[in-house]
Amino acid sequence: MIGPWIGRRAAAEALGTAFLLAAVVGSGIMAERLSGGNVALALLANSVATGGALIALILTFGPVSGAQLNPAVTLVLAARGALPWGDAAIFVAVQTIAAIAGVWLAHLMFGLPLIQSSVHARTGLGQWVGEFVATFGLIALILSAIRHNAAALPYAVAANITAAYWFTSSTSFANPAVTVARSMTDTFAGIGPNDVVGFVIAQLIGAAAAGALMPRLLAGSEPPQ
Repeated sequence: MIGPWIGRRAAAEALGTAFLLAAVVGSGIMAERLSGGNVALALLANSVATGGALIALILTFGPVSGAQLNPAVTLVLAARGALPWGDAAIFVAVQTIAAIAGVWLAHLMFGLPLIQSSVHARTGLGQWVGEFVATFGLIALILSAIRHNAAALPYAVAANITAAYWFTSSTSFANPAVTVARSMTDTFAGIGPNDVVGFVIAQLIGAAAAGALMPRLLAGSEPPQ
């Protein structure tokens, strides 16, 4: 039986992740429609909207659940003992289901069929390295900010993701739940279902690497008093 405290936290994770995917996919649809075929302009609009949504969502749901919104983050926190494994399992399930619901919400808003499958190919070593880099950087940032500057975390995460849209070859999914959900939209933000496994493996390796390295790098530093 799920207790009221974990229930509230899981609900916050569900709402936050659903709204995140609605923002990612919805802004991608709007950007593609308004950009006149200019892919760079569409990506700029998509990345800025995603960054803005992240700030709002982390500020809204952070006080309840920490606004992890990402199985990679949840698993790293559980591995470090900051989150019970039972809670982590609930969070990962909720994040993944809510991410899919967020995609459907975006489709509903823009008058698209709810059920789709992406044909956008995203595969190959370069893309996988991009996902490793994006996820490593995100986890490294979170672990450092939690220790030294938690108040800046919403803005730092948003800045990181917005920038990584542009400097990584994969446009920085950095989130297994997001990756699974984006395979279910045949829009600007989509990823082919056959390419999901490669992305998720790269993300988990990047998260594990950052989770192993950052505590050692931060071990000699003291949080500001």
